[in-house]
Amino acid sequence: MVHTPLTLTGARVVTADGTHDGWARIENGRVTELGTGDPGPGERHDVGGRLIAPGLVDTHIHGGAGRSFPEADPEGTREIVEFNRRSGVTSVVGGMVAASPKETIRQVSALAEACEEGTLSGVYLEGPFIAEARCGAHDPDLLRDPDTAEFDAWLKAGRGHVRMITVAPELPGALELIRAAVSSGVVVAMGHTEATYEQTLAAIDAGATVATHLYNAMRPLNHRDPGPIAAVLGDERVTVELILDNVHVHPGAARLVFDAAGPGRVSLVTDAMSATGLGDGEYTLGDLRVRVSEGRAHVIETGAIASSTIVLPQAVRNTVAMGVPVAEAVRSASSVPATALGLTEVGRVEVGRHADLVVLNEDLSVADVMYRGRWVS
Repeated sequence: MVHTPLTLTGARVVTADGTHDGWARIENGRVTELGTGDPGPGERHDVGGRLIAPGLVDTHIHGGAGRSFPEADPEGTREIVEFNRRSGVTSVVGGMVAASPKETIRQVSALAEACEEGTLSGVYLEGPFIAEARCGAHDPDLLRDPDTAEFDAWLKAGRGHVRMITVAPELPGALELIRAAVSSGVVVAMGHTEATYEQTLAAIDAGATVATHLYNAMRPLNHRDPGPIAAVLGDERVTVELILDNVHVHPGAARLVFDAAGPGRVSLVTDAMSATGLGDGEYTLGDLRVRVSEGRAHVIETGAIASSTIVLPQAVRNTVAMGVPVAEAVRSASSVPATALGLTEVGRVEVGRHADLVVLNEDLSVADVMYRGRWVS
């Protein structure tokens, strides 16, 4: 179906090189032109001086609106994605937690189907190849050492939609698995780990390119034992995730990451769970019971932090409140995660890309959302 071109005017457009006054023309679900001055004749929509930013991209999220990706329920998956889309997150990679081999295959297959119908942008497996000592909100009884045969079964079930896996570099077989995953086109993240500095560098040399929610569930930074944090911050090949809900990471520690990594290497993620958008109460994450109190989620049995309860625009606002420029904060929630996972059609306001856009008020709250050239109600 051909749609009449629509020009968004009166805008400050966030592009790859900054923020510019101007307009954006949308046709057939894509951005077809960007410019300044008079855009000429045609249908217009004045955004009143607001920011036009790329639709946000959450590459590490487990649920929301009372539903969870590990449930692998098609309707639940759609509800999570629609909830996020209304909130300004137009691309979502469905995240799983550690599960049994049989259940993992069922989940991967179901989420791959959601990718094929265009609901999800990929599948992410945060477990089970992670360290028990840093398991966080994963059931330790379901963790296991890296196994290329099991990984191959994920690939078969995923039908080309497995985008990323997390691996603890110190586990037996980790480097072999990292090489196998990378050769299969799957991004490898390092996390939930007790790895040393040297073990982390070995994983990076083997092809790992993402650090899973930096600081959380990993060996802490020490001046004589720098561990994974120093290794990934010092290596330009690595994109580092941050959960900026002001619970997982102190703003001062987060600002150090932006300063150390520099523009283009920090990926804002939510790690959000089913409680997101609902409020306090008891929920589940995988097989674990989680209590949310004042927006903070903890595993009931262990007290470990269990995901966040924010949506990605809140992380952008928290980042700007730390003193990071708006354009950089927006990129960290759009083009950086999209590039890290090879999502080439989204994450930028750029000619030829999908018209997935979010209109932001001066306080960075979401005014309007466009998905594939249509306004989201």
